[in-house]
Amino acid sequence: MNDIRTLGELKKSGYRPRTVKEELRANLIKKLRAGEKIFSRVIGFDDTVLPDIERAVLSRHNILLLGLRGQAKTRIARMLDNLLDEYTPIIAGSELNDDPMNPISRYGRDMLAEHGDDTPIEWIHRSQRYVEKLATPDVSVADLIGDVDPIKAASLKLPYSDERVIHFGLVPRSHRSIFVINELPDLQPRIQVSLFNILQEGDIQIRGFKLRLPLDIQFVFTANPEDYTNRGSIITPLKDRIESQILTHYPQTIEIARQITQQEARLAEQQRAAVTAPDLLQIMLEMIAFEARNSEFIDEKSGVSARLAISGYENLASTAERRMLINHEEKATVRITDFWGVVPAITGKVELVYEGEQEGPYNVAIALLGKVVRTAFLNHFPNPDKLKKGVEKDPYGTIRAWFSAGNHIELLIDASEADYRKALDKVAGLRRLVESTLDIRGDEAYTYMELALHGLSEFNVINKDMLDSRFSFRDLLADMLDEDMFDDDDDDDGFDN
Repeated sequence: MNDIRTLGELKKSGYRPRTVKEELRANLIKKLRAGEKIFSRVIGFDDTVLPDIERAVLSRHNILLLGLRGQAKTRIARMLDNLLDEYTPIIAGSELNDDPMNPISRYGRDMLAEHGDDTPIEWIHRSQRYVEKLATPDVSVADLIGDVDPIKAASLKLPYSDERVIHFGLVPRSHRSIFVINELPDLQPRIQVSLFNILQEGDIQIRGFKLRLPLDIQFVFTANPEDYTNRGSIITPLKDRIESQILTHYPQTIEIARQITQQEARLAEQQRAAVTAPDLLQIMLEMIAFEARNSEFIDEKSGVSARLAISGYENLASTAERRMLINHEEKATVRITDFWGVVPAITGKVELVYEGEQEGPYNVAIALLGKVVRTAFLNHFPNPDKLKKGVEKDPYGTIRAWFSAGNHIELLIDASEADYRKALDKVAGLRRLVESTLDIRGDEAYTYMELALHGLSEFNVINKDMLDSRFSFRDLLADMLDEDMFDDDDDDDGFDN
């Protein structure tokens, strides 16, 4: 149909105009009946958010997506244009997307009066019928609604009382389109007031003009909860006019979070081909975000975006890739020591409360990593603190004895694969622990051998120190004796107070 070029041809084709909300509703009905997936790149909302969106579209409602940062609000809004017709006719040259059958602008009415059935029309793609605006405190009524344009008045030699001197803002230009305002609470209250009439009556007022534009717009707003810091709030009368308010949420399971991370992480093709991330470490990465959302040091009202795990996965792959390049290797497997390359992705994604500020973002990130290691260790190995002494055999006995004998190992972050494995193989009883407890052998065993070391340090069975770019594991008691020796030396030198 989009080869039709005049109003007369359009009438003969049987075209019937419909509102944008009716258009969205009709196309949604077709897709639901056909069993098509409408929000193909949104994961984890199939039973919660997406049914609410579909119900709102069927009800022809304006929509408010309310949720913390990183909950796919903008992505959902941007995918709504898939429910629009692929092409839509407008009067050629109209800046307000005038429907050839029902123009609302002065330009459209004049074209129809002058040309009748010969009025030229053009077809716009649905991607041109999606308009998005990020709300910021400096947004003005003129930006959204419009204002008198002195330059247009001068160039057309028109008085300011003429409707044609108006420069329309984003909202009128979104006629017959989807219009999205992101972060609605950031709009000043007086700007929010300017949206009242549009939502309720579908019309606008500009600088006192007696102008009524029956705008046809599907509004979608996104916002963080109103009580988030001091950014502002949605004024009650405006909120009352938004028919459907839909709450979004973070991934509810580790597996869903993994799917999101794998979909969204932007890895180079060389990284995907050369770097392998074991399932255990992918799970541990997602656990960081889950731990952060429950941390006493992090502001729960600000949320912890899914971008933490996404950026973390990219850093994790890059840390392993860098090590591979330094050691002139062809392949790399992610290690637990590589998680220290994830710290920059954590510190930039969390908002700390007062206690967290006192600790510092780096220490908070390290504490999160420690909690994740501890949880992962307990998911695979017995709890060292709950072994019944004298009743059951200590699975860590050989490892304890090896470190107690004065042995220690160092895991360098940039160590080659051969050096990394050689260091882990030195620890007596470590491989046997993994094989007997988890029945894991071969190359995969090294990931769990390293987990066992880091986990035992979290339970103070052995001591772990991070010095520059290396981790040193040694006997806990030996370190205590070393400190006592230094204290004794100080006493002998007479420096005590």
